[in-house]
Amino acid sequence: MNRIGISAIVVAAGAWLCGPALAQKYSGPGVTESEIKIGSLAPYSGPASAYGTIGKAYASYFKKINDEGGINGRKINFISYDDAYSPPKSVEQTRKLVESDEVLLVFGSVGTPTNAATQRYLNSHKVPQLFVASGASRWDDPSNFPWTMGWFPTYQSEGRIFGKYILSKYPNSKIAAIWQNDDAGKDIMKGFKEALGSKSSMIVVEKTYESTDPTVDSQVVALRDSGADILASFTTPKPAAQTIRKTAELGWKPIFLLTNVSASIPSVLRPAGLENSKGIISTVFLKDPNDPSWVDDPAVIGWRSFMDQYYPQGDKGDINNVLAVVQAEALIHVLKQCGEDLSRENVMKQAASLKDYRSDLLLPGIHANTSPTDFLPLDQLQIMQFDGRTWQRLGETIDAALH
Repeated sequence: MNRIGISAIVVAAGAWLCGPALAQKYSGPGVTESEIKIGSLAPYSGPASAYGTIGKAYASYFKKINDEGGINGRKINFISYDDAYSPPKSVEQTRKLVESDEVLLVFGSVGTPTNAATQRYLNSHKVPQLFVASGASRWDDPSNFPWTMGWFPTYQSEGRIFGKYILSKYPNSKIAAIWQNDDAGKDIMKGFKEALGSKSSMIVVEKTYESTDPTVDSQVVALRDSGADILASFTTPKPAAQTIRKTAELGWKPIFLLTNVSASIPSVLRPAGLENSKGIISTVFLKDPNDPSWVDDPAVIGWRSFMDQYYPQGDKGDINNVLAVVQAEALIHVLKQCGEDLSRENVMKQAASLKDYRSDLLLPGIHANTSPTDFLPLDQLQIMQFDGRTWQRLGETIDAALH
């Protein structure tokens, strides 16, 4: 899939023929009297294609918004290209979005290496790179990259929360870790070690892999051979499923930590084997549609209704489709706050002015806050454990701050 087209939001040719008076009113590129162009990238193919559903869910949600009248009377023209999780292709497609499609902003593009490859380009062209679908800490750097903002808790925050959990529950264990050799993997390991502090020596072995590696089986064997009783799998979906499956094949039964980007039941745990996945520990900041405690929750009921109507082919068991809606809701909030000033500068100003903003699909007590010096909207997570059917939340939400 090279581009997601949303036929319902194609603007009539007349909208492109705005006179000079109208052109002066709408100052941002990609904005006319009747539309707002938004660009995005997702891996609809390649090693991280499990995340492609995020882009499809964005498109479906914007179709819903357009059916409801759009943003202050303007329809969203959402243009999403496939970058196959390849940084060179991300650069190529991003240039196309900015220079050919002339989008107002780039929203929710998926992946750490892919967004990192386009960050300098977008900032040099003063194009908002908004609510990046990656938890790398580099998206919270307003002094150097004032046009880039993340959305969900950083990998570093998640690493800290895992470290706090281990110290409170298993302070005398030996840890084996596997992580992707990129900014995402380095971030989560940094946070993990920060929280472990003087007890970082609990980590007896670390193994890395490249996103293009066909398998991580040899790394898992080496981790097992270390004698560790905790396995920290800080991996993306495909290697996460491989790690779970290989661990089971080896008969190894460590306490298993899994980063939340790979906590999807349909795309990771089910392919790895639900029985093999039983007992895995992860983190969450969203209401999981697989959690029975949310079955009567109005927000989850509304999300299911949205999926039935606008994205029926999407998996209602995949929490990535909840994440996509939460991010899209936040973008809609920002655009509505912009009013008639849909300049790129005002988009970033509004995004950097979130005060206790929340989607009802976030866990209770979790709010988004930003400022001109804080581009990290969310910083809390809750521990959860897979029981063989669904994820069960444990305890209260945990703040990533080091105390």
